[in-house]
Amino acid sequence: MSEAISEFEPESGQPALTQTHPRRLPTLPCSVVWSRGRAYVLEAVDGNAFWVGFDRYGRLRSLSRSALERQGWTHHRAERKTA
Repeated sequence: MSEAISEFEPESGQPALTQTHPRRLPTLPCSVVWSRGRAYVLEAVDGNAFWVGFDRYGRLRSLSRSALERQGWTHHRAERKTA
């Protein structure tokens, strides 16, 4: 992910970071991202990389980079809202 300093935040006087390019999935093996409330870990086998996680029934699921990008992902687990 590429970031650039754009301006200063008023409260802290520290530089604010803004994105200059779209987010990209991590490329380091064992990286973790979250998608639809589930964790996915980047696995590399024989030069092929794929994201591995579990579906809502506990079954192993592997996704290609493009499939994970299509369904959406984040670096942080979404917080559950309680009523």
